[in-house]
Amino acid sequence: MSDRETRSVLIVDNSPTMLCFHGILLKRLEYAVQTAATPEDALKIMDQTVPCLVLTAVSFPSMSGIDLIRAIKSRERTKGIPVIVLTAEADHAVRSACLRAGCVAYLNKPADAGTLYRTIQAAVEATPRKNLRISTSLKAVVGDDGAPDLKARTEYATEISERGAYVRTLTPQAKDSFIPIRIYMKDREIRAKAVVLYTRTLERGALREPGMGLKFIEISEKDREYLRKFINDQLVADIVVGS
Repeated sequence: MSDRETRSVLIVDNSPTMLCFHGILLKRLEYAVQTAATPEDALKIMDQTVPCLVLTAVSFPSMSGIDLIRAIKSRERTKGIPVIVLTAEADHAVRSACLRAGCVAYLNKPADAGTLYRTIQAAVEATPRKNLRISTSLKAVVGDDGAPDLKARTEYATEISERGAYVRTLTPQAKDSFIPIRIYMKDREIRAKAVVLYTRTLERGALREPGMGLKFIEISEKDREYLRKFINDQLVADIVVGS
């Protein structure tokens, strides 16, 4: 559903477990990921390339995360890079020091997928998104046999968020059409009424799959909450966080 350029994020943490968790999570959120175990290594990486964002812990054996933020902000090449702190530190004084040094946000780790996504979006995108979306393949019934102009047919939702979906189909409805849709995930049927935001047709040489982008305009709060949890669970599935 998105044609945005892939953003590069540098994660700095001396915990292999946290590097792995946040690295996999960010890749699933469609970010390119670089990692460093120390602030010194992070600065060496930034001598060669400039990421769109840095995620850093605070506690390191030598140079601290606060020192890293100050170093980033003191260099002409890197001073525009937003920095988000990911830490287990609960000390208010540490949080205040990080913010004074120039970080844009201070989050607990391991980070909640939705919170991290929205925080990164706010930091790096001119038009930030608020809702997580994932690639998937879920059975979706579009239309209603009770509607003579739109008989029910089975398609597949290939991307989904709590606010909408992309449905793969060779026969998309016209832009601004209103359609009922049922999406099946696990043992639940999600019912919604949606409006067609845009359509894509099958074209020779095109890499995009044909279909239509939908925005849910009527959906129960319970179904929306289920969608939110389903998406979050899919993003962190099989990522093991150890001690």
